[in-house]
Amino acid sequence: MYLRFAAAGALALAFTLPASAEINVCVTVSATGPAASLGVPENNTVPLLPTEFSGQKVNYIVFDDATDPTAAVKNVRKCIEEENADVIIGSSATPGSMAVAGIAAETKTPVIPLAPISLEGDAGHWAFPAPQPNVQMASALVDHMKTNGVKTLGFLGYSDAFGEQFLNATKKQLEGTDIELGPVERFARTDTSVTGQALKLVSANPDAILVVASGTPSALPNLTLAERGYKGQMYHTHGSASDAFLRVAQDAAEGTILPVGPVVVAAQLPDDHPSKELAVQYTKDYEAANGEGSLSSFGGHMFDAGQMIQAATEKALATGAEPGTPEFRSALRDALANMEEVVGVHGVFNTSDDNHYGHDERSRVLVQVDGGTWKYIGQ
Repeated sequence: MYLRFAAAGALALAFTLPASAEINVCVTVSATGPAASLGVPENNTVPLLPTEFSGQKVNYIVFDDATDPTAAVKNVRKCIEEENADVIIGSSATPGSMAVAGIAAETKTPVIPLAPISLEGDAGHWAFPAPQPNVQMASALVDHMKTNGVKTLGFLGYSDAFGEQFLNATKKQLEGTDIELGPVERFARTDTSVTGQALKLVSANPDAILVVASGTPSALPNLTLAERGYKGQMYHTHGSASDAFLRVAQDAAEGTILPVGPVVVAAQLPDDHPSKELAVQYTKDYEAANGEGSLSSFGGHMFDAGQMIQAATEKALATGAEPGTPEFRSALRDALANMEEVVGVHGVFNTSDDNHYGHDERSRVLVQVDGGTWKYIGQ
């Protein structure tokens, strides 16, 4: 369905400007369903996105896909066929993002997924994910493990594309180390219990356990493992960087370490960090609109999608291509593949045809849960 409450200001532009003067941005997020803790802050960020790109008015058409990949596909098809979308943003979770990327490739429309995904062929050609790649975040965690003497690592992650892709990224980073991986346990986003998986992990008693989940469901492993008496170090991914995780896990979250984008701890960043100024301003703007303490890492990915499109639009328009045409969509794709030092709240983007993520080490920091909040502990 349309999320008119989020995009009302942008949708109104359609009645005051000729279609040829607008750039149409189709957005599908998971504002409801299991990934709502990701999709809500993403949706709330849309009103903070630029309303003009290089002098061209922007029309945001926003949908809720309810964390259903099939619904995400329907949303995007509708937007492309009926709204003549120039670029797509979404979806919130990995399965939906992968499905949307397939439609984007089929219709030759550039897409900015809001979940870290691994794509090949045509789908990869048209997709430029806003989040940090899994391998980059996994390497930060493994580096911390090596430095702190972890020798055995358990795993409890989603039984979907996100869980599998992050597991594979972690295995790659563990190569050449003396850290042993196992047991490896999985659970579904909709599961209400992980007791069986927790019992196996507690029995093995690894030095540390890596949880690969997102939003509210990522609290379930911490709660269950704490109930079963596990005392080792808990690691999570950037998928858990939300207030929902802290609120639900409460004391069971204490001490958990995870890699996050700089925006999560904007005020704590060193003054010379390139994302600090923009991230601090985004935090102020977001919390002014949505309440103190409401900032989420996931909204930051939506904000960065806007930064990426804004930078790419300038180059695309310079080719002479008009918004609403296949030529403009192709030019926008090429521009997204050639971004240089585009600053976002999650880092700095430098892309190429061989690197559609464009992130480097400036896009990640390590934090630890301390007193129910995120504490910056280093790059």
